Amino acid sequence: MNIIVIKIFKKATLHLLFWFMVWFFFFSFFSVGSTNENFIFWFSSILSTISIVSSYVFVYHLIPGFLIAKKEKLFVLYTFYAVIFIVCAVLMTVVFGFVFFYNLEYQKMPGLTKNSGVILVCVFLIIVLTSAFKILKHNYKSLDEKKTLENKFLQTQLQLKEQELKFLKMQIHPHFLFNTLNTLYGFALKKSEKAPEMILKLSNLLDYILYQVDKPKVLLQDEINHIEDYISLEKSRFQDSLQVVFDKDVKDTQIEIAPMLLLPFVENAFKHGNQIDGVLKVTMYVKVDENELNFRIENSAIIKENSKNGIGLENIKKRLQMLYNNQYLLEISSEEKMFKVNLKIAI
Repeated sequence: MNIIVIKIFKKATLHLLFWFMVWFFFFSFFSVGSTNENFIFWFSSILSTISIVSSYVFVYHLIPGFLIAKKEKLFVLYTFYAVIFIVCAVLMTVVFGFVFFYNLEYQKMPGLTKNSGVILVCVFLIIVLTSAFKILKHNYKSLDEKKTLENKFLQTQLQLKEQELKFLKMQIHPHFLFNTLNTLYGFALKKSEKAPEMILKLSNLLDYILYQVDKPKVLLQDEINHIEDYISLEKSRFQDSLQVVFDKDVKDTQIEIAPMLLLPFVENAFKHGNQIDGVLKVTMYVKVDENELNFRIENSAIIKENSKNGIGLENIKKRLQMLYNNQYLLEISSEEKMFKVNLKIAI
């Protein structure tokens, strides 16, 4: 209640100050050439009253009720009525001074106070100013509300995208974990001496996909390091039946990308790749050239008709669209005994 009272008090104070300035303007303007301060006082007070009533009729009734409400014909009609009322009121004010202060001696009246045209211009000027202020205030408020609605809409869209992105990440977790744990399971069956080293690398990978993936950006070098750990795990599983080439040309170690952006492509190559002549071949290349990241990966594969991409590859396509919009190019192609992915991202 206190805040409402304060607002009302401030508004009333501003209105009183404005109308006092209007009255003072009338008093100063029409007192030119007159020594009858009593007459000028009442004359200015009556004109101020006409201006106040007319202005409030326009500001609080005609403009919001008809002009803003798109009822232009009614607004013009009622404006015409209001103009007639104002003209009659001004003429009656002149007659009031003529009769009660100058005893019907028209020539003794100050020149400005008996000029109906000047008086009407002054009154209409005040009404136009207040009406214009009302319209400007309405337009500003409408723009502000429109901007607020747009911001809420954009914020809602952003929240939806964030939720969708989280959903995609949640899909990546179990998908990637399942494949990695299968690799470790194979080593456990073989009771390999490399199992402790594999568990350590797997632990690093788990930390990355469970915790680091929630960050909006990670260092490209971290992504590369985890790709190398994953390759190491796969090498231990495939032994001599795997040939991997991983070339890197990254000079700036501070470049950041979205987490788990490249790793799913690598995983897809090992999971869906096929051994040809007893060997699975995987070739990878990462290069940062000016403001562009280039990533290319190829793997040997037996292409089947109507074959579909895995969950990981579909998810990464959606993530790329959400995270980089039109600032990336993804090309996926299948040739004879070879599956290729070429990704370019503006960074």
